[in-house]
Amino acid sequence: MTSAYIISACRSPVTPRGGALAHLSLPDLAAPILTAALTRAGIAPRQVDEVICSTALGPGGNPARSIALAAGLPEHVAGLSIDRQCAGGLDALALARQMILSGAADIVVAGGAESYSRQPLRYRTFADSRPPEAYTQAPFTPWPERDPDMTDAAAALGRSQGISRQAQDEWAVESHAKARAHLPSETELVPLAGSGTDTFTRRLSPALCRRAKVLSGDITAANAAVAADAAAFCVVVSDRMAAELTVPKIELIATATKGSKPEEPGLAPLVAIGEVFRQTGLTASDLTLAEIMEAYAVQAIACATGAGVAPQIVNIGGGALARGHPIGASGAINAVRLWHELVARGSGTGLAAIAAAGGIGSAALMRL
Repeated sequence: MTSAYIISACRSPVTPRGGALAHLSLPDLAAPILTAALTRAGIAPRQVDEVICSTALGPGGNPARSIALAAGLPEHVAGLSIDRQCAGGLDALALARQMILSGAADIVVAGGAESYSRQPLRYRTFADSRPPEAYTQAPFTPWPERDPDMTDAAAALGRSQGISRQAQDEWAVESHAKARAHLPSETELVPLAGSGTDTFTRRLSPALCRRAKVLSGDITAANAAVAADAAAFCVVVSDRMAAELTVPKIELIATATKGSKPEEPGLAPLVAIGEVFRQTGLTASDLTLAEIMEAYAVQAIACATGAGVAPQIVNIGGGALARGHPIGASGAINAVRLWHELVARGSGTGLAAIAAAGGIGSAALMRL
């Protein structure tokens, strides 16, 4: 195979932890989205070769297998679950592309699902007589001094890059405004559990930003994304299969995941972006659109600026600041958003990029 194409892309609403999707198990959250993606592509469940699902907080086992079975896929679909934290949803697409280019598969459903609301309780055990100790964040490096809290790392990024709180708040206000003015289409968002919208999106003002709770340095509850529940999937197919279909086809032309300094996770996407540009010979000036993750406003600003991406093409329908951050699904949501924006334009080249804990960045280029 010489090419891999995304022929369908769907997502659930993104709702904050404890919100409208809180009662759903991971299969109940994800299976309807996977089914919708296949239906809109005109692909029968029996045709699917593999399902790849990212989840960072999941219940263990193999959630991708459970989701595939819940969606009515045949038993031959084994399901592959991955965890690369925030980057996992985009990395699922990269793995799907690699499977197709290698000839190992013709049709792969790839994406992510995360329920912050239903995350398991986790405990660290000890060899001595100490009782187990609860934790919420796993270590991302073997060195505690190089494994900062993500919010503290974002605050340090703002200081090192000279990105003020005002600039971060302005980005957050604009993210919400763009999301309110640019509602997702019926083909993008699949209503679930009575929710058909991203419920966190609101009228955010500079005055509200000034009153927001400070989390660390210039990072506040207004310019950092909230924990959320959501699922998103894309159907990725070979060029042979794409030629048989009359649905929109967007080529996944390059993907990359790269490591960087663990203590500077917010800048890691720049390495991955540089790699996909190197693979294709493209530059930021060739881009029509970009979806850059907004776990923190400062991170999105630093990555867009560092990659030379024009701000006016970034997250034109709002970003995670206006929706929420369902960790393992966020990269897939960015890909879904980018796919629909390119389809709406009828042509163009798009970039999706995301940072992950531990100093990891992932990026993908799509072309219609």
